[in-house]
Amino acid sequence: MLLFIVPMFVIMYFVMIRPQQKRAKDQRKMLEALKSGDEVVTASGIVATVLTVKEKTVTIRSGDAKMEVTKGSITEIVNAGTPAKA
Repeated sequence: MLLFIVPMFVIMYFVMIRPQQKRAKDQRKMLEALKSGDEVVTASGIVATVLTVKEKTVTIRSGDAKMEVTKGSITEIVNAGTPAKA
C-alpha cells in the first residue's frame, strides 16, 4: 500500500505544486524588475505605462487616466520602455 501512495505524492508534487511555485517565482522577479516607462497589463486588462514604482503600489497612466494600483495587479510587462514623464 505504501509502495503505491509515495509515488502518487511525488507525481502530484511535480504536476501541481512545482509549476505553481515556478509561476510565483517568475511573477516576483517580474515585479522586482518593474520600472518607470514599462508598458504593463493589469489583472483587469488595462494596458498602461508605469509612471512611478513604490514599495507596494505602482502609478500608471492609461490614456488620460492616471491610477495607482497594487503591484500584485500587474500581470505582464508588455515591453520595457524609457522613463515616462509624470
